Amino acid sequence: MHRTALALAIALAAAIAPLHATDAAGAQAMAQRELPQVVAWRRDIHQHPELSNREVRTAALVAQELKKLGLEVHTGIAHTGVVGLLKGDLPGPRLALRADMDALPVTEEVNLPFASKAKGEYRGKTVGVMHACGHDAHTAMLLGMAQALAGMKQRLHGSVLFVFQPAEEGAPAGEEGGAALMLKQGMLRDFKPDAMFGMHVVSALNTGTVAVRPGPTMAGSDWFRLVVHGRQTHGAMPWNGVDPIVTAAEIISTAQTIVSRKLDIGTLPAVLSFGIVEGGSRYNIVPDKVELQGTLRTFDAGMRQQAIDNLKGIAEHLAAANGATVETQIPLGESNPVLVNDPALAARVRESLRKAIGGEHVIEARPWMASEDFAYFAQKVPSVYFFVGATPVGQDASKAPANHSPKFFLDEDALKIGMASMLQASLDYLDAPAS
Repeated sequence: MHRTALALAIALAAAIAPLHATDAAGAQAMAQRELPQVVAWRRDIHQHPELSNREVRTAALVAQELKKLGLEVHTGIAHTGVVGLLKGDLPGPRLALRADMDALPVTEEVNLPFASKAKGEYRGKTVGVMHACGHDAHTAMLLGMAQALAGMKQRLHGSVLFVFQPAEEGAPAGEEGGAALMLKQGMLRDFKPDAMFGMHVVSALNTGTVAVRPGPTMAGSDWFRLVVHGRQTHGAMPWNGVDPIVTAAEIISTAQTIVSRKLDIGTLPAVLSFGIVEGGSRYNIVPDKVELQGTLRTFDAGMRQQAIDNLKGIAEHLAAANGATVETQIPLGESNPVLVNDPALAARVRESLRKAIGGEHVIEARPWMASEDFAYFAQKVPSVYFFVGATPVGQDASKAPANHSPKFFLDEDALKIGMASMLQASLDYLDAPAS
């Protein structure tokens, strides 16, 4: 009788005890259990993508699912953002987990039964819309994690804020959006996390591999615009005008020396690229003006300012040398800051990732020249952002279509890896006081 009572007591204690973070098999099992529903969510969201600040259907789906779980849900943050708060029954830290929801103005070229056929409006034009960056996977995985953690509420230490963010790819012209607007509207006013985690699927890594690094992780980005003004004339008599096309070409060419000759990229990398060149209306007319737009990516404030000053100087001097003038907007609009992983927290998360998927599958991430507005959250809260491989094993990830490509393909096995990794990191962090 005594042995039976003791056995019952031990079983009861195990049932009500917190899921200890050392149990990596537990995180894997939770991820596997949620996987079928996460795949279904991901495919549904992929088939119905929405552009930045227009994520109405996606936000409604997210809010509906979070309410089913009994979370405290708030909607309409930064236009379409959704947050859900899960309060564990046991005391512990406050953690925030974030996913982005928006898609890109890209026409899908992947042959999938759930491929996007959606259209949207971007810069005044009708465009195809596609989850070419994997935000559909991020949203679905975070819903899966909310479902998994809500299912263990009685054994959960602390509280978790699930943040579903709109407009990570940038708000439409003339609008605010994204992480900056969520913070501006007071998203963290009533719930200030002790830490915040995020992740991104990437085609540059094979499925099963996860990458993380301490310190500067993703570049700060600046958007710039230059408008070169010349004097229109007949293409057969260019001496009667001032050619802004030739001047713009010289600016583009000379600007390439900023990174290669002006910045100390032996310390930290930098990139300057032009993405828009617009000018002219007919093949035999020298136009009045040419507009250039591009991006500057840096990891250091001093290098950023040096590059801005150099670009402005090059544009102004070359324009003057050709008898033209130039308007410079450097930067144009809001700039994304550098995403910096908290070093101490990154070390803890790295150990969690190793437990979740095996040390041989966790690598040191290289500084990534892409930008991420998760950086705004990381400025306010100690944060870690890591990368989850999405190219099928056996394929050369270095040759896989990149994120933002119309051919971007996500191996759905990455969904389990991402969830298990984030669940392990979250449970390790929340369970730390009981360790």
